[in-house]
Amino acid sequence: MNVVHGEPIGAGRRIAVVAARYNELVTSRLVEGARAGLAHHGVPEGAVTVAWVPGAFEIPLVAQRLAGSGRFDAVICLGAVIRGETAHFDLVAGEAARGIGDVSRSTGVPCIFEVLATDTLDQAEARAGGIHGNKGWEAATAALEMASLVERVAEG
Repeated sequence: MNVVHGEPIGAGRRIAVVAARYNELVTSRLVEGARAGLAHHGVPEGAVTVAWVPGAFEIPLVAQRLAGSGRFDAVICLGAVIRGETAHFDLVAGEAARGIGDVSRSTGVPCIFEVLATDTLDQAEARAGGIHGNKGWEAATAALEMASLVERVAEG
């Protein structure tokens, strides 16, 4: 049996981060976590591009442009959608997830989905450097693992 897996090695990697400004208190912490995770795994600061979009709904379009540019090994998508009193939460979170997945599949570039979808601000903060760690750091690790894995699978 052949087993193939990726390694979170950042040397030589170029990574894009797309971050939603809406709920920036949370998202900025996710971005810092991602940048720290990438640095920890050897990605130089100059090899990371961060693009800020207005909200989570806008992430897929910019992720598609970045992934399609051929300049990046992976795209990390970060945001926070917090449930309110209307169905807007479901629409935005669902479309962000679908769009990011579509970008990854259509371009072949790993697009990591880390748009928090929580019921409360406290839950989001707990996942952006709080008691549940920083999901931005986890997204950075996943991006590097997936970039490595995609290369290995392509090589056979």
